[in-house]
Amino acid sequence: MMDYNNFLQAKRVSVDCSGFDIPDVSRHLLDFQKDIVRWAVKKGRSAVFAGTGLGKTLMQLEWAKHTHEHEDKPVMILAPLAVASQTVKEGDKCGIDVTLCRSQQDVINGINITNYDMLHHFDPNQFCGIVLDESSILKSFTGKVRNQIIESFANTPYKLACTATPAPNDHMELGNHAEFLGVMN
Repeated sequence: MMDYNNFLQAKRVSVDCSGFDIPDVSRHLLDFQKDIVRWAVKKGRSAVFAGTGLGKTLMQLEWAKHTHEHEDKPVMILAPLAVASQTVKEGDKCGIDVTLCRSQQDVINGINITNYDMLHHFDPNQFCGIVLDESSILKSFTGKVRNQIIESFANTPYKLACTATPAPNDHMELGNHAEFLGVMN
């Protein structure tokens, strides 16, 4: 008979790292932000649950920069409507170019950003990395946008989900993040 610890270990889900090491991180980040970016890049598919004011935007921009440089392919950031132009300005402050896009025709081989409502104007297969800014959009279990995001980027090798909610509110929200990241369905 299996003891309880062995039972728990048998149920444990382990996900191998699918990312890469980065030699240097921007001087614009604080030490804890640098550690989070290094970890997220190494994981390849990860979530950053960072409370308001902890520098989530800078961390996701740095992650996107390294992902683009590593693959030499476009990276897309999906964000709420009001956040997209703010992210472009944040990128300017730290020397990271971000292109605001309304359709696939606007995409450059670099970091691109659009709002969630514009997703249908893009070919997700053209991106090596996807960042969900305010990934709490995945909260709705049966939501049309949630399903569109998960299905559209199922084969994207590098994924980052970012939200100011330090810990998702329920098991369903955690499950949706895990499904987006390809950790489990």
